[in-house]
Amino acid sequence: FFQKTLTAVKSWFTLFGWSKGQNPISVPHSLRGDVCIVQLTVAQEKTFKRKTDKDKGFYEMLLHLNGQPIPGIAASQALPSDPVERMFQLHWQHSELLSFLRGQGAYLSHVMPEFLLAPEDYKIWTEVNTGLRRGSMRSSGKLSGRPVFVLEQRTFETMSKRAWTDVLLQIYKVFVLPCVSCRVVPDPSSLESLHNMPGIKSEPLCSNVYSRYERTVLIWLNKQYEKHRKIVWKDSQRGGIPPMRWIVNFDQDLLDGLVLAAQIAAYCPYLIPTHFIKMYTNPRTHEQLLHNSLILVKALHSISLNMDIKV
Repeated sequence: FFQKTLTAVKSWFTLFGWSKGQNPISVPHSLRGDVCIVQLTVAQEKTFKRKTDKDKGFYEMLLHLNGQPIPGIAASQALPSDPVERMFQLHWQHSELLSFLRGQGAYLSHVMPEFLLAPEDYKIWTEVNTGLRRGSMRSSGKLSGRPVFVLEQRTFETMSKRAWTDVLLQIYKVFVLPCVSCRVVPDPSSLESLHNMPGIKSEPLCSNVYSRYERTVLIWLNKQYEKHRKIVWKDSQRGGIPPMRWIVNFDQDLLDGLVLAAQIAAYCPYLIPTHFIKMYTNPRTHEQLLHNSLILVKALHSISLNMDIKV
């Protein structure tokens, strides 16, 4: 489950996270390296800077999605050459990032700043906070009142991957989902046939599973499907027009591909005779479900919307 989630997160941020084209990412390696690329070989320089392509950095991505920078953190950071000072700077930077995201409504109380560090910086952090580097310690660096987790490298990598994945998920939740309009415009042509169907409320406290923005998407899915199912499959030879349905989740109710096909057909009606007309409208077997999924993925590829979705 976590691997599938990670794959989806990487795919979305690679395709849509940056303002100027795609930017392939890996979690956590490219994100940690993007925040700070360590240049230990340049000893004569007092400071060094991140080396990333313009408009392809992590904080540029945040600026693109959020519309404003994180207070106190510039997109291009100059960091001290001393390893301990650099670690403190990065730890503070990650603390500010997490505080900023929590202030926007992100659930990140389980993510600690040190889990966002690179392995070499995390090692220094554990040494400083367990007193192994007393000569390099400074009072402001000690995290009073907080436990110090000393993890072996393999465990740390697992924890770091999970931490960065959760950060990206919460960034999506607080900056991307709210772009969904909460104002659902009634469509008379579809509302008439929805009178007998239970409604989905978009008020904040109506669900402990989905946010109001996600429920707005569900409302949109219901209305689009009901409006277009009779159009897309009016000439279907594989089951006729599919029955009315109540779409209340993003997994079970989308498994047969029909709901997603109806949404795509609403914007790309030319795909109806070439693709969607061949779908089973009342699939009962695994083979028929697979058939519908193949058609759906081929339709996405035909319009160059290749999000690496597996059939």
